[in-house]
Amino acid sequence: MPSAIVFDLFGVIALPQTPQAKRRIEEIAGVRPDALWDAYWALRKPYDAGQPSAEYWAAVADRLGVRFAPDTIDALIEADLASWTDTDPAMVSLIGELAGRGHRLGLLSNIIADLVPMFEKKHESWLAHFDALTYSCAIGVAKPDHRAFEIAAERLGVTPADCLFIDDTEVNVVAAREVGMRAEVFRSIEQVRALL
Repeated sequence: MPSAIVFDLFGVIALPQTPQAKRRIEEIAGVRPDALWDAYWALRKPYDAGQPSAEYWAAVADRLGVRFAPDTIDALIEADLASWTDTDPAMVSLIGELAGRGHRLGLLSNIIADLVPMFEKKHESWLAHFDALTYSCAIGVAKPDHRAFEIAAERLGVTPADCLFIDDTEVNVVAAREVGMRAEVFRSIEQVRALL
């Protein structure tokens, strides 16, 4: 059994954007949805690593060949942040169970700076179960950069080899393995229980 379990946040504990939330962002942007989401994801890595929200949305606009007015950027930021705050109650319950059994828990998330206080305020009760919260925006590197995994382990006071890492994205799992972590692509809560 590894001495620490490190969880990804979005796609594992936190839920992905709902279709309704995505439509709201599309309505505000007023551009073709396929082009919007292409730009949204293509430019996300610097945003995850600490780029200010207004700069990110200005870059999205540039890539789309449009200009968003300041109030449109404000509305896009608000809608985008709100779209990432829901969680899976079953996974939240599992985190509590694991903490209650004495497991050392870490969180390693690619998350934008403006979302952190909103997410922590809404979910402070179960986030308190984690021994270390490692956010890409705070450390200046995002998964799958090897340094992100090394920092997460350091903050837990263990080596990467002492960690089980669970993420929904295969490229992140591969990178975690490259630094010595045992790592698995998240499929279900039943899978996580079986791993432990």
